[in-house]
Amino acid sequence: MSQTLKTIPELVAEIRSTMRCLSAQEAKAELTDNQGLLIDVRELAEVAEKPVLGSTNIPRGVLEMKMLELHPEPNMPLYIHCATGARATLAAEQLKR
Repeated sequence: MSQTLKTIPELVAEIRSTMRCLSAQEAKAELTDNQGLLIDVRELAEVAEKPVLGSTNIPRGVLEMKMLELHPEPNMPLYIHCATGARATLAAEQLKR
């Protein structure tokens, strides 16, 4: 059985169809109402240029290695942020696994 490589937009669209995706405003409202954790998966230079208040920066490339160390509570809701949503989607899928 042969599989075709997918473009990043195709892969992100496929993953998003199985994920709960929120706007920034919806996420902010939920974070105000509960004890969730906002994770910014952008690179350090991006975060320095345009920080997101209240977020924890864990770049996408080290997310799996740092997640348990920085976020040991498995029942706390996670909100994943990036510049376009693509890295956040891929990061959320990896964390879901």
